[in-house]
Amino acid sequence: MKKNKKPLSRRDSRCLAFQIMYAWDRFDYDMPLENIVENFEKGFDIEIPMDSLAVQMVQGSTEQTKELDEIVKPLLQNWKIERIGCCTKLILRLALWELIQPESIPSVVINEAVELAKAFAEQDAHKFVNGILDKAKEMISETKNVKK
Repeated sequence: MKKNKKPLSRRDSRCLAFQIMYAWDRFDYDMPLENIVENFEKGFDIEIPMDSLAVQMVQGSTEQTKELDEIVKPLLQNWKIERIGCCTKLILRLALWELIQPESIPSVVINEAVELAKAFAEQDAHKFVNGILDKAKEMISETKNVKK
């Protein structure tokens, strides 16, 4: 069987990145990322280069988990980060990582995160994700403007 070599859209890359992150999280990050990616390639008969956007998103958001969680903590009202469901937390990290990238388009990133939450997270998590990311967008935007 021939593997799909067509480049993924940015939307598909986000979706794949979330799914890889979820699988890696379920293995408590003990398995090398390369093995997780290889399993996806075999299981779905696709090619996922280690330098692909999806893998870059996974690596970036996973390497900066502590920093990304610190962005979220002050935005939580009457919640602790430990109470956020796994899928919701991973979607927030992925979106926050993308929001801090200089070339990001915040409205697109937030919309895509909301769609991921509708598809994969807990019921009504998309509303929570939207609210948190909207607040984070303002905070990140201020930080980017200060650095310019």
